Amino acid sequence: MGSTDRIKNVAARVAKWHDAGHQIVVVPSAMSGETNRLIALAKEIMPQPDPRELDMIASTGEQVSVGLLAMALLAIGKDAVSYTGWQAGIRTDSSFTKARIQSIDDTRVRNDLSQGKIVIITGFQGMDEDGNISTLGRGGSDTSAVAIAAALKADECLIYTDVDGVYTTDPRVVDEARRLSKITFEEMLELASLGSKVLQTRSVEFAGNYQVPTRVLSSLTDPLMPLEEEANSGTLISFEEESNMEQAVISGIAFHRDEAKITVLGVPDKPGVAYHILGPIADANVEVDMIIQNQSVDGKTDFTFTVPRNDYVKAMSVLESQRESLGATKVIGDAKVSKVSAVGVGMRSHVGVASQMFRTLSEEGINIMMISTSEIKISVLIDEKYMELAVRALHKAFNLEQA
Repeated sequence: MGSTDRIKNVAARVAKWHDAGHQIVVVPSAMSGETNRLIALAKEIMPQPDPRELDMIASTGEQVSVGLLAMALLAIGKDAVSYTGWQAGIRTDSSFTKARIQSIDDTRVRNDLSQGKIVIITGFQGMDEDGNISTLGRGGSDTSAVAIAAALKADECLIYTDVDGVYTTDPRVVDEARRLSKITFEEMLELASLGSKVLQTRSVEFAGNYQVPTRVLSSLTDPLMPLEEEANSGTLISFEEESNMEQAVISGIAFHRDEAKITVLGVPDKPGVAYHILGPIADANVEVDMIIQNQSVDGKTDFTFTVPRNDYVKAMSVLESQRESLGATKVIGDAKVSKVSAVGVGMRSHVGVASQMFRTLSEEGINIMMISTSEIKISVLIDEKYMELAVRALHKAFNLEQA
């Protein structure tokens, strides 16, 4: 959706699928750079924009996109109609700028589809119970698309983006990165949450929870390429039980540049310490990721956790204001850290993944600050200056360049 020419290409692609007999709902994002432009305007007026009013402003980018796309389809003889998220029945909570979808009334959309219309719905937004416009956070168009696909029980949700699928890691960091033809929802969820920019985490959660078959494809291909070829391109996000193939031990190396580490020093080691530290952080709408509580010494402990870097100043301010009531001696932080993770369902049946990962980082002279694990993931927090070196070394160590 970067330009009117690109919008015409989208219209041609949509028309191709519609001509093949499919009922089509399209959920476009704003035109390239438009959301950033709108937010910058808001910040010129108010350095810390009011969240409700910011959503009112940010939501207009997608409204322009759907109107232009509907016109592009009408211009080539297709019956198309555009709707805002709230016109399409998307209801959210009232967490402005980070709203979550609560329900979708698909009656209006189904009626249009039954009449042969192509329906175009703004991504990224909805309306709360009080009638306020709300947005889902950056990248929320993916979430809107998958949620609508789930509500309509769609055959498949096709996510068109500026890459041609999901890779073993970011090709801009590792030249040998390889596109995966298939990946499980579990792996994709971990990759999305760990910094892979292909899909937003919540969109993958929706897809997994509602079992919506989802495919990531390139929006840069010829819009008139044969339908069968396009339908089998990109990366299919699948259910593990559907695959009989032997899973690779590691599917990908993910990384997240924008991390910050905060440590609360010398807090009394007693029941409730974690709640008293993290409760105010949650109340400030700041997400916490990795957490470590040190061993108690003389009844005191240190508590360390990570937050998104753009929430670092807010989180530090909250904890400084709570420091005396927490009984802490000091609050310190580091906003120049990054997280690198190895992800793969194959970990379940293979031992030694952690030791190989730690050995590889050790051989490169990279110090590990924090470690977090799950059944299919190992994450480490490291100095940001070593992030790309770590990604390249781990990609090679796990032979991810090989199909």
